[in-house]
Amino acid sequence: MARGVEWKFDPTLDRIADLVDLLGSPQRSYPVIHVTGTNGKSSTARLIETLLRERGLRTGLFTSPHLTTVRERIVIDGEPISEEAFAATYRDVLPYLELVDGKHEQRLSYFETLTGMAYAAFADAPVDVAVVEVGMGGAWDATNVADAVVSVVTPVGLDHTAHLGPTLEEIAAEKAGIIKPGGIAVLAQQPLPAAEVLLRRVVEVGATAAREGMEFGVLHRDVAVGGQMLRLQGLHAVYEDLFLPLFGAHQASNAACALAAVEAFAHGAPSRTGGDLAAATRIAAGEDFQGSGELDPALVRSAFAKASSPGRLEIARTGPTVLVDSAHNPAGMAATVAAVTEEFGFTRLVGVLAVSADKDVSGMLDQLEPVLTEVVVTANSSSRSMPPGRLGELAEGVFGAERVHVIERLDDAIDRALALAEETGEYQGAGVLITGSVITAGEARTLLRVEERR
Repeated sequence: MARGVEWKFDPTLDRIADLVDLLGSPQRSYPVIHVTGTNGKSSTARLIETLLRERGLRTGLFTSPHLTTVRERIVIDGEPISEEAFAATYRDVLPYLELVDGKHEQRLSYFETLTGMAYAAFADAPVDVAVVEVGMGGAWDATNVADAVVSVVTPVGLDHTAHLGPTLEEIAAEKAGIIKPGGIAVLAQQPLPAAEVLLRRVVEVGATAAREGMEFGVLHRDVAVGGQMLRLQGLHAVYEDLFLPLFGAHQASNAACALAAVEAFAHGAPSRTGGDLAAATRIAAGEDFQGSGELDPALVRSAFAKASSPGRLEIARTGPTVLVDSAHNPAGMAATVAAVTEEFGFTRLVGVLAVSADKDVSGMLDQLEPVLTEVVVTANSSSRSMPPGRLGELAEGVFGAERVHVIERLDDAIDRALALAEETGEYQGAGVLITGSVITAGEARTLLRVEERR
Protein backbone atom coordinates (compact mmCIF):
# COMPACT_ATOMS: atom_id res chain seq x y z
CA MET A 1 0.00 0.00 0.00
CA ALA A 2 2.95 2.32 0.58
CA ARG A 3 3.52 2.29 -3.18
CA GLY A 4 0.47 4.48 -3.76
CA VAL A 5 -3.15 3.50 -3.87
CA GLU A 6 -4.76 2.65 -7.17
CA TRP A 7 -7.00 5.70 -7.43
CA LYS A 8 -3.95 7.95 -7.84
CA PHE A 9 -4.18 7.94 -11.62
CA ASP A 10 -1.02 8.42 -13.66
CA PRO A 11 -1.65 8.03 -17.42
CA THR A 12 1.34 6.02 -18.56
CA LEU A 13 2.13 2.39 -19.30
CA ASP A 14 5.88 2.95 -19.18
CA ARG A 15 6.51 1.50 -15.71
CA ILE A 16 4.28 -1.58 -16.04
CA ALA A 17 5.67 -2.20 -19.56
CA ASP A 18 9.20 -2.19 -18.16
CA LEU A 19 8.16 -4.54 -15.35
CA VAL A 20 6.51 -7.18 -17.55
CA ASP A 21 9.43 -6.93 -19.99
CA LEU A 22 11.84 -7.80 -17.17
CA LEU A 23 9.51 -10.62 -16.11
CA GLY A 24 9.65 -12.11 -19.61
CA SER A 25 6.28 -10.77 -20.80
CA PRO A 26 4.15 -13.29 -18.90
CA GLN A 27 0.93 -11.68 -20.19
CA ARG A 28 1.80 -13.00 -23.66
CA SER A 29 2.02 -16.64 -22.58
CA TYR A 30 -1.77 -17.16 -22.61
CA PRO A 31 -4.76 -15.58 -24.37
CA VAL A 32 -6.50 -12.75 -22.51
CA ILE A 33 -10.15 -11.70 -22.34
CA HIS A 34 -10.12 -8.09 -21.17
CA VAL A 35 -13.14 -6.49 -19.44
CA THR A 36 -13.81 -2.79 -18.92
CA GLY A 37 -16.86 -0.54 -18.43
CA THR A 38 -18.30 1.60 -15.65
CA ASN A 39 -20.63 -0.90 -13.99
CA GLY A 40 -20.80 -4.69 -14.14
CA LYS A 41 -17.12 -5.37 -14.86
CA SER A 42 -16.46 -7.73 -11.97
CA SER A 43 -19.71 -9.68 -12.36
CA THR A 44 -19.15 -10.08 -16.10
CA ALA A 45 -15.54 -11.16 -15.61
CA ARG A 46 -16.60 -13.75 -13.03
CA LEU A 47 -19.30 -15.10 -15.35
CA ILE A 48 -16.81 -15.38 -18.21
CA GLU A 49 -14.32 -17.21 -16.00
CA THR A 50 -16.99 -19.61 -14.73
CA LEU A 51 -18.08 -20.47 -18.27
CA LEU A 52 -14.49 -21.06 -19.38
CA ARG A 53 -13.71 -23.21 -16.36
CA GLU A 54 -16.86 -25.27 -16.90
CA ARG A 55 -15.54 -26.02 -20.40
CA GLY A 56 -12.48 -27.63 -18.83
CA LEU A 57 -9.99 -24.79 -19.22
CA ARG A 58 -7.55 -23.78 -16.50
CA THR A 59 -8.35 -20.13 -15.83
CA GLY A 60 -6.83 -17.03 -14.34
CA LEU A 61 -9.06 -14.22 -13.09
CA PHE A 62 -7.88 -10.75 -12.11
CA THR A 63 -10.47 -8.39 -10.60
CA SER A 64 -10.49 -5.28 -8.44
CA PRO A 65 -11.06 -3.96 -5.90
CA HIS A 66 -11.30 -6.76 -3.38
CA LEU A 67 -13.99 -7.19 -0.74
CA THR A 68 -12.14 -8.92 2.10
CA THR A 69 -8.61 -9.96 1.15
CA VAL A 70 -6.29 -8.80 -1.59
CA ARG A 71 -5.87 -12.46 -2.59
CA GLU A 72 -9.37 -12.31 -4.13
CA ARG A 73 -7.88 -10.27 -6.97
CA ILE A 74 -5.72 -13.13 -8.26
CA VAL A 75 -7.79 -16.28 -8.80
CA ILE A 76 -6.46 -19.45 -10.42
CA ASP A 77 -8.81 -22.22 -11.46
CA GLY A 78 -11.62 -20.77 -9.38
CA GLU A 79 -9.69 -20.30 -6.12
CA PRO A 80 -8.03 -17.15 -4.75
CA ILE A 81 -4.28 -17.43 -4.66
CA SER A 82 -3.08 -18.86 -1.34
CA GLU A 83 -1.28 -16.73 1.24
CA GLU A 84 1.92 -18.68 0.61
CA ALA A 85 1.68 -18.30 -3.18
CA PHE A 86 0.84 -14.60 -2.90
CA ALA A 87 3.92 -13.99 -0.73
CA ALA A 88 6.11 -16.11 -3.00
CA THR A 89 4.93 -14.25 -6.10
CA TYR A 90 5.68 -10.92 -4.46
CA ARG A 91 9.16 -12.10 -3.46
CA ASP A 92 9.77 -13.26 -7.04
CA VAL A 93 8.86 -9.92 -8.59
CA LEU A 94 10.39 -7.68 -5.90
CA PRO A 95 13.90 -7.43 -7.44
CA TYR A 96 12.32 -6.34 -10.73
CA LEU A 97 10.12 -3.81 -8.96
CA GLU A 98 13.21 -2.23 -7.50
CA LEU A 99 14.92 -2.12 -10.91
CA VAL A 100 11.94 -0.36 -12.47
CA ASP A 101 11.59 1.98 -9.48
CA GLY A 102 15.19 3.10 -10.02
CA LYS A 103 14.56 3.87 -13.66
CA HIS A 104 11.53 6.15 -13.24
CA GLU A 105 10.76 9.29 -11.32
CA GLN A 106 7.71 7.63 -9.74
CA ARG A 107 7.71 4.15 -8.25
CA LEU A 108 5.46 1.38 -9.49
CA SER A 109 2.07 1.81 -7.83
CA TYR A 110 0.14 -0.68 -5.71
CA PHE A 111 -2.14 -1.56 -8.64
CA GLU A 112 0.74 -1.86 -11.11
CA THR A 113 2.50 -4.21 -8.70
CA LEU A 114 -0.59 -6.39 -8.30
CA THR A 115 -1.06 -6.46 -12.09
CA GLY A 116 2.50 -7.65 -12.62
CA MET A 117 2.06 -10.26 -9.89
CA ALA A 118 -1.16 -11.53 -11.46
CA TYR A 119 0.34 -11.88 -14.93
CA ALA A 120 3.35 -13.69 -13.46
CA ALA A 121 1.21 -16.00 -11.30
CA PHE A 122 -0.96 -16.92 -14.29
CA ALA A 123 2.11 -17.77 -16.36
CA ASP A 124 3.56 -19.89 -13.54
CA ALA A 125 0.32 -21.84 -12.99
CA PRO A 126 0.12 -22.09 -16.05
CA VAL A 127 -3.38 -21.04 -17.15
CA ASP A 128 -5.04 -21.70 -20.50
CA VAL A 129 -6.74 -18.30 -20.55
CA ALA A 130 -6.84 -15.22 -18.31
CA VAL A 131 -9.88 -13.03 -17.71
CA VAL A 132 -8.62 -9.59 -16.72
CA GLU A 133 -10.72 -6.74 -15.36
CA VAL A 134 -9.50 -3.20 -15.89
CA GLY A 135 -8.84 -1.22 -12.73
CA MET A 136 -9.99 2.14 -14.12
CA GLY A 137 -10.48 3.39 -17.66
CA GLY A 138 -8.66 1.20 -20.13
CA ALA A 139 -6.12 2.84 -22.43
CA TRP A 140 -3.74 3.76 -19.62
CA ASP A 141 -4.73 1.07 -17.15
CA ALA A 142 -1.84 -1.17 -16.08
CA THR A 143 -3.68 -4.26 -17.30
CA ASN A 144 -3.56 -2.92 -20.87
CA VAL A 145 -0.04 -4.20 -21.51
CA ALA A 146 -1.86 -7.39 -22.56
CA ASP A 147 -3.24 -7.74 -26.09
CA ALA A 148 -6.72 -9.16 -25.65
CA VAL A 149 -8.18 -11.54 -28.20
CA VAL A 150 -11.64 -10.57 -26.88
CA SER A 151 -12.40 -7.20 -25.28
CA VAL A 152 -15.63 -6.67 -23.36
CA VAL A 153 -17.09 -3.24 -22.60
CA THR A 154 -19.91 -3.25 -20.06
CA PRO A 155 -22.19 -0.16 -19.82
CA VAL A 156 -20.29 3.12 -19.78
CA GLY A 157 -21.45 5.87 -17.42
CA LEU A 158 -20.15 8.87 -15.52
CA ASP A 159 -17.66 7.81 -12.84
CA HIS A 160 -14.04 8.69 -12.01
CA THR A 161 -14.66 11.90 -13.95
CA ALA A 162 -11.70 13.65 -12.31
CA HIS A 163 -9.39 11.10 -13.96
CA LEU A 164 -11.21 9.91 -17.10
CA GLY A 165 -12.97 13.10 -18.16
CA PRO A 166 -16.33 14.75 -17.49
CA THR A 167 -18.22 13.44 -20.55
CA LEU A 168 -19.39 10.03 -21.73
CA GLU A 169 -17.37 10.48 -24.92
CA GLU A 170 -14.11 11.03 -23.04
CA ILE A 171 -14.74 8.14 -20.65
CA ALA A 172 -15.68 5.83 -23.54
CA ALA A 173 -12.51 6.81 -25.39
CA GLU A 174 -10.42 5.72 -22.40
CA LYS A 175 -12.28 2.43 -22.13
CA ALA A 176 -12.08 1.83 -25.90
CA GLY A 177 -8.31 1.61 -25.52
CA ILE A 178 -8.52 -2.08 -24.62
CA ILE A 179 -9.95 -2.94 -28.07
CA LYS A 180 -7.01 -4.29 -30.03
CA PRO A 181 -6.29 -4.66 -33.76
CA GLY A 182 -7.90 -7.77 -35.19
CA GLY A 183 -9.65 -8.59 -31.94
CA ILE A 184 -13.32 -9.02 -31.13
CA ALA A 185 -15.13 -6.33 -29.11
CA VAL A 186 -18.17 -7.49 -27.17
CA LEU A 187 -20.17 -4.35 -26.40
CA ALA A 188 -22.99 -4.15 -23.89
CA GLN A 189 -25.85 -1.76 -24.65
CA GLN A 190 -24.43 1.75 -24.38
CA PRO A 191 -25.63 5.34 -24.29
CA LEU A 192 -25.41 6.68 -27.86
CA PRO A 193 -22.40 8.99 -27.26
CA ALA A 194 -20.40 6.08 -25.79
CA ALA A 195 -21.52 3.64 -28.50
CA GLU A 196 -20.30 5.98 -31.26
CA VAL A 197 -16.86 6.29 -29.68
CA LEU A 198 -16.52 2.53 -29.14
CA LEU A 199 -17.59 1.64 -32.68
CA ARG A 200 -15.22 4.25 -34.11
CA ARG A 201 -12.37 2.53 -32.26
CA VAL A 202 -13.47 -0.85 -33.63
CA VAL A 203 -13.26 0.48 -37.18
CA GLU A 204 -9.97 2.29 -36.62
CA VAL A 205 -8.13 -0.81 -35.39
CA GLY A 206 -9.81 -3.34 -37.68
CA ALA A 207 -11.56 -5.22 -34.89
CA THR A 208 -14.95 -6.95 -35.09
CA ALA A 209 -17.87 -5.71 -33.00
CA ALA A 210 -20.58 -7.82 -31.38
CA ARG A 211 -23.29 -5.57 -29.94
CA GLU A 212 -25.87 -6.39 -27.30
CA GLY A 213 -29.34 -6.05 -28.77
CA MET A 214 -27.96 -6.62 -32.26
CA GLU A 215 -25.64 -9.63 -32.57
CA PHE A 216 -26.52 -11.05 -29.13
CA GLY A 217 -28.74 -10.27 -26.17
CA VAL A 218 -31.38 -11.25 -23.63
CA LEU A 219 -34.41 -12.69 -25.39
CA HIS A 220 -36.46 -13.32 -22.25
CA ARG A 221 -36.10 -13.30 -18.49
CA ASP A 222 -38.36 -14.34 -15.62
CA VAL A 223 -37.94 -13.78 -11.90
CA ALA A 224 -37.19 -17.07 -10.15
CA VAL A 225 -36.60 -18.12 -6.56
CA GLY A 226 -33.01 -17.15 -5.77
CA GLY A 227 -32.36 -15.50 -9.11
CA GLN A 228 -33.81 -15.50 -12.61
CA MET A 229 -34.47 -17.75 -15.61
CA LEU A 230 -32.98 -16.57 -18.89
CA ARG A 231 -33.26 -17.20 -22.59
CA LEU A 232 -30.19 -15.74 -24.27
CA GLN A 233 -29.23 -15.15 -27.88
CA GLY A 234 -25.55 -15.82 -28.26
CA LEU A 235 -23.36 -15.06 -31.25
CA HIS A 236 -23.89 -18.55 -32.61
CA ALA A 237 -26.96 -20.02 -30.91
CA VAL A 238 -29.93 -19.56 -28.61
CA TYR A 239 -29.57 -20.90 -25.08
CA GLU A 240 -32.74 -21.86 -23.22
CA ASP A 241 -33.68 -22.44 -19.57
CA LEU A 242 -30.63 -20.82 -17.99
CA PHE A 243 -30.91 -20.30 -14.24
CA LEU A 244 -28.79 -17.42 -12.99
CA PRO A 245 -28.57 -17.07 -9.19
CA LEU A 246 -28.06 -13.30 -9.46
CA PHE A 247 -30.69 -10.58 -9.32
CA GLY A 248 -31.68 -7.88 -11.76
CA ALA A 249 -31.89 -7.06 -15.45
CA HIS A 250 -28.33 -5.76 -15.31
CA GLN A 251 -27.06 -9.22 -14.32
CA ALA A 252 -28.99 -10.79 -17.21
CA SER A 253 -27.20 -8.34 -19.50
CA ASN A 254 -23.86 -9.24 -17.87
CA ALA A 255 -24.62 -12.91 -18.50
CA ALA A 256 -25.37 -12.22 -22.17
CA CYS A 257 -22.08 -10.35 -22.55
CA ALA A 258 -20.19 -13.15 -20.82
CA LEU A 259 -21.77 -15.78 -23.06
CA ALA A 260 -20.94 -13.79 -26.20
CA ALA A 261 -17.35 -13.30 -25.01
CA VAL A 262 -16.84 -17.03 -24.47
CA GLU A 263 -18.44 -17.88 -27.82
CA ALA A 264 -16.15 -15.34 -29.49
CA PHE A 265 -13.14 -16.78 -27.70
CA ALA A 266 -14.05 -20.37 -28.59
CA HIS A 267 -15.28 -19.93 -32.15
CA GLY A 268 -14.63 -16.34 -33.23
CA ALA A 269 -17.25 -13.85 -34.32
CA PRO A 270 -19.72 -15.02 -36.95
CA SER A 271 -19.10 -13.77 -40.46
CA ARG A 272 -20.79 -10.54 -41.44
CA THR A 273 -21.00 -11.66 -45.06
CA GLY A 274 -23.03 -14.82 -44.84
CA GLY A 275 -24.17 -14.74 -41.82
CA ASP A 276 -24.86 -15.57 -38.42
CA LEU A 277 -24.56 -11.86 -37.69
CA ALA A 278 -27.77 -11.50 -39.61
CA ALA A 279 -28.85 -12.11 -36.03
CA ALA A 280 -28.81 -8.31 -35.83
CA THR A 281 -32.08 -8.10 -37.72
CA ARG A 282 -33.48 -11.23 -36.13
CA ILE A 283 -32.95 -10.02 -32.57
CA ALA A 284 -34.39 -6.65 -33.51
CA ALA A 285 -37.46 -8.49 -34.78
CA GLY A 286 -37.68 -10.62 -31.65
CA GLU A 287 -36.57 -13.77 -33.48
CA ASP A 288 -33.68 -16.12 -32.80
CA PHE A 289 -31.30 -18.32 -34.74
CA GLN A 290 -28.89 -21.21 -34.40
CA GLY A 291 -25.38 -20.90 -35.80
CA SER A 292 -22.43 -23.21 -36.21
CA GLY A 293 -20.41 -22.23 -33.14
CA GLU A 294 -22.79 -23.24 -30.39
CA LEU A 295 -21.37 -23.97 -26.94
CA ASP A 296 -22.62 -27.09 -25.21
CA PRO A 297 -25.97 -25.91 -23.75
CA ALA A 298 -25.64 -28.26 -20.77
CA LEU A 299 -22.28 -26.74 -19.86
CA VAL A 300 -23.68 -23.22 -20.19
CA ARG A 301 -26.59 -24.12 -17.90
CA SER A 302 -24.26 -25.74 -15.39
CA ALA A 303 -21.86 -22.78 -15.37
CA PHE A 304 -24.52 -20.12 -14.90
CA ALA A 305 -26.20 -22.13 -12.14
CA LYS A 306 -22.88 -22.07 -10.24
CA ALA A 307 -22.29 -18.35 -10.79
CA SER A 308 -21.72 -15.96 -7.92
CA SER A 309 -20.80 -12.33 -7.57
CA PRO A 310 -20.08 -11.52 -3.92
CA GLY A 311 -21.18 -8.11 -2.75
CA ARG A 312 -23.49 -7.60 -5.73
CA LEU A 313 -27.03 -7.55 -4.30
CA GLU A 314 -26.00 -10.49 -2.16
CA ILE A 315 -28.33 -11.90 0.49
CA ALA A 316 -26.20 -11.79 3.63
CA ARG A 317 -28.89 -12.72 6.17
CA THR A 318 -32.58 -13.52 6.43
CA GLY A 319 -35.17 -12.60 9.08
CA PRO A 320 -35.09 -9.74 8.20
CA THR A 321 -33.46 -9.98 4.78
CA VAL A 322 -30.15 -8.12 4.62
CA LEU A 323 -28.77 -7.27 1.17
CA VAL A 324 -25.17 -6.19 0.57
CA ASP A 325 -24.43 -4.30 -2.63
CA SER A 326 -21.37 -2.53 -4.05
CA ALA A 327 -23.14 0.18 -6.10
CA HIS A 328 -21.06 3.36 -5.92
CA ASN A 329 -22.39 5.66 -8.63
CA PRO A 330 -25.88 6.75 -9.77
CA ALA A 331 -26.07 4.32 -12.70
CA GLY A 332 -25.06 1.39 -10.51
CA MET A 333 -27.49 2.47 -7.81
CA ALA A 334 -30.30 2.75 -10.37
CA ALA A 335 -29.66 -0.88 -11.40
CA THR A 336 -29.65 -1.95 -7.75
CA VAL A 337 -32.92 -0.14 -7.02
CA ALA A 338 -34.57 -1.65 -10.10
CA ALA A 339 -33.49 -5.14 -9.06
CA VAL A 340 -34.65 -4.69 -5.46
CA THR A 341 -38.02 -3.41 -6.67
CA GLU A 342 -38.44 -6.30 -9.09
CA GLU A 343 -37.10 -9.17 -7.02
CA PHE A 344 -38.12 -8.38 -3.43
CA GLY A 345 -41.53 -7.42 -2.08
CA PHE A 346 -40.31 -5.25 0.77
CA THR A 347 -42.94 -3.26 2.64
CA ARG A 348 -40.24 -1.68 4.81
CA LEU A 349 -36.67 -1.29 3.56
CA VAL A 350 -34.00 0.49 5.61
CA GLY A 351 -30.77 1.57 3.97
CA VAL A 352 -27.25 1.69 5.37
CA LEU A 353 -25.12 4.02 3.29
CA ALA A 354 -21.38 4.73 3.41
CA VAL A 355 -19.85 6.35 0.34
CA SER A 356 -16.61 7.84 -0.96
CA ALA A 357 -16.56 11.62 -0.81
CA ASP A 358 -15.42 11.93 -4.44
CA LYS A 359 -18.53 10.21 -5.84
CA ASP A 360 -21.84 11.67 -7.06
CA VAL A 361 -23.45 11.19 -3.66
CA SER A 362 -26.54 13.28 -4.38
CA GLY A 363 -27.19 11.22 -7.50
CA MET A 364 -27.08 8.00 -5.48
CA LEU A 365 -29.38 9.42 -2.80
CA ASP A 366 -31.89 10.44 -5.46
CA GLN A 367 -31.98 6.85 -6.74
CA LEU A 368 -32.43 5.39 -3.25
CA GLU A 369 -35.11 7.72 -1.91
CA PRO A 370 -38.17 6.09 -3.54
CA VAL A 371 -37.41 2.61 -2.17
CA LEU A 372 -36.03 3.30 1.31
CA THR A 373 -38.33 3.85 4.27
CA GLU A 374 -35.41 5.29 6.25
CA VAL A 375 -31.66 5.55 5.75
CA VAL A 376 -28.81 5.18 8.24
CA VAL A 377 -25.75 7.07 7.02
CA THR A 378 -22.31 6.13 8.28
CA ALA A 379 -18.69 5.68 7.14
CA ASN A 380 -16.44 2.79 6.18
CA SER A 381 -12.76 2.47 7.09
CA SER A 382 -11.43 4.18 3.96
CA SER A 383 -9.80 7.60 4.24
CA ARG A 384 -11.93 8.55 1.23
CA SER A 385 -15.18 7.85 3.05
CA MET A 386 -17.49 10.87 3.39
CA PRO A 387 -17.89 11.90 7.06
CA PRO A 388 -21.27 10.75 8.39
CA GLY A 389 -22.24 14.28 9.40
CA ARG A 390 -21.76 15.61 5.87
CA LEU A 391 -23.48 12.58 4.35
CA GLY A 392 -26.36 13.11 6.77
CA GLU A 393 -26.76 16.71 5.59
CA LEU A 394 -26.98 15.60 1.98
CA ALA A 395 -29.39 12.78 2.85
CA GLU A 396 -31.69 15.11 4.78
CA GLY A 397 -31.97 17.28 1.68
CA VAL A 398 -33.33 14.30 -0.24
CA PHE A 399 -35.14 12.19 2.39
CA GLY A 400 -36.12 14.81 4.97
CA ALA A 401 -34.63 14.92 8.46
CA GLU A 402 -37.17 12.53 9.98
CA ARG A 403 -36.06 9.65 7.71
CA VAL A 404 -32.28 10.06 8.23
CA HIS A 405 -30.16 8.62 11.06
CA VAL A 406 -26.47 9.51 11.44
CA ILE A 407 -24.28 6.81 13.04
CA GLU A 408 -20.49 7.09 13.17
CA ARG A 409 -19.51 3.40 12.88
CA LEU A 410 -20.61 0.87 10.28
CA ASP A 411 -21.21 -1.93 12.80
CA ASP A 412 -23.45 0.33 14.90
CA ALA A 413 -25.20 1.54 11.77
CA ILE A 414 -26.06 -2.03 10.75
CA ASP A 415 -27.42 -2.73 14.23
CA ARG A 416 -29.54 0.43 14.08
CA ALA A 417 -30.88 -0.47 10.63
CA LEU A 418 -31.83 -3.97 11.80
CA ALA A 419 -33.68 -2.49 14.76
CA LEU A 420 -35.52 -0.04 12.51
CA ALA A 421 -36.45 -2.79 10.06
CA GLU A 422 -37.80 -4.94 12.87
CA GLU A 423 -39.87 -2.18 14.48
CA THR A 424 -43.15 -3.42 12.97
CA GLY A 425 -42.44 -7.05 13.86
CA GLU A 426 -43.29 -8.06 10.29
CA TYR A 427 -40.06 -9.81 9.30
CA GLN A 428 -41.56 -11.13 6.06
CA GLY A 429 -41.73 -7.69 4.45
CA ALA A 430 -38.79 -6.02 6.20
CA GLY A 431 -35.31 -5.63 4.81
CA VAL A 432 -31.99 -3.83 5.08
CA LEU A 433 -29.89 -2.69 2.11
CA ILE A 434 -26.20 -1.96 2.84
CA THR A 435 -24.59 -0.13 -0.06
CA GLY A 436 -22.58 2.82 -1.39
CA SER A 437 -19.10 1.38 -1.94
CA VAL A 438 -17.18 -1.83 -2.57
CA ILE A 439 -15.38 -1.16 0.73
CA THR A 440 -18.73 -0.78 2.52
CA ALA A 441 -19.93 -4.06 1.02
CA GLY A 442 -16.74 -5.89 1.96
CA GLU A 443 -16.73 -4.66 5.54
CA ALA A 444 -20.43 -5.45 5.93
CA ARG A 445 -19.81 -9.01 4.70
CA THR A 446 -17.09 -9.38 7.30
CA LEU A 447 -19.28 -7.97 10.09
CA LEU A 448 -22.16 -10.23 9.06
CA ARG A 449 -19.80 -13.20 8.64
CA VAL A 450 -20.91 -13.98 5.12
CA GLU A 451 -19.28 -17.19 3.90
CA GLU A 452 -17.39 -17.05 0.63
CA ARG A 453 -19.21 -18.68 -2.26
CA ARG A 454 -17.67 -19.20 -5.69
